[in-house]
Amino acid sequence: MVLSLICPTKDPQPWMAAIQAIAPDVDLRVWPDDGDRADVTFTLVWAQPQGIFAQYPNLQVISSMGAGVDNLLQDTSIPEQVTVVRMVDPRLVSQMGDYVLAAALNHGRQFSRYGQQQRQRQWQPLAPLNLDQITVGVMGLGQIGQAVAQRLGQVGFSVVGWSRRAKAMAKVQVFAGPQQLADFLSASKILVCILPLTPETENILNVETLGQLPPGAYVINVARGHHLAEADLLALLDNHHLAGACLDVFRQEPLPQDHPFWSHPKITLTPHIASLTDPVSVAPQIVENYRRLTAGRPLLNPVDRRQGY
Repeated sequence: MVLSLICPTKDPQPWMAAIQAIAPDVDLRVWPDDGDRADVTFTLVWAQPQGIFAQYPNLQVISSMGAGVDNLLQDTSIPEQVTVVRMVDPRLVSQMGDYVLAAALNHGRQFSRYGQQQRQRQWQPLAPLNLDQITVGVMGLGQIGQAVAQRLGQVGFSVVGWSRRAKAMAKVQVFAGPQQLADFLSASKILVCILPLTPETENILNVETLGQLPPGAYVINVARGHHLAEADLLALLDNHHLAGACLDVFRQEPLPQDHPFWSHPKITLTPHIASLTDPVSVAPQIVENYRRLTAGRPLLNPVDRRQGY
């Protein structure tokens, strides 16, 4: 069995080295020079050319190089019988928690406003915001979302969550489904989006939903750029309904040089770095799934292609 890496926008060498260090027997190849594609049964993929999977007649498993699979699932050449799996990496989860916590604290302690004052040479202390008086709403309570919610609660934020289905979490009030979305939004002084991108969640951060946040609310998006209706966010920032936003993901990446987000005084942006998959950390997971495929055993972290995650 051959494992082929299909990742035109990533350097495959760190991934090759990480896998070979723990499984030197695995036959690793790199697209487009992966030889006879009839030999390939397992692919490790990121930003693959659309339609590429039709060239692999014996493909059985497609593994995403990251936790997200929305771009992968848009490829209509994936045969129905192929299993798609994703990465579930404790280090990635920890990085996401660090990022969201830093963004929430930055807003809670008003560092952005102090930064503006510094540039204007103003000395003006602002009234402190106590963390337990700030309710953070975590939108999306999968493994990463639950970990982020717990991390925020540990440092003193009041935390609520929203998911498609009802879930029970200690010290987190969970709202579920469309019928409870308005109540969740109205409680969220800081809104964190960690939803998977599906047809149902695309553009979910729009003028209607963001308009239901309390006046002066703050938005953190670490999910996907297509969750956010960009013009709606700008309008709500400019009419002062929203105090600001921290954005790590965008509809077009890299963000175009003429995009208004670059210069907006109420937006903090980062270049999709909230959490980055470490090849060394996830290599054991990749090899384990390769071994499981060889032995005919159930795979780790399969994706429900109908739900999109």
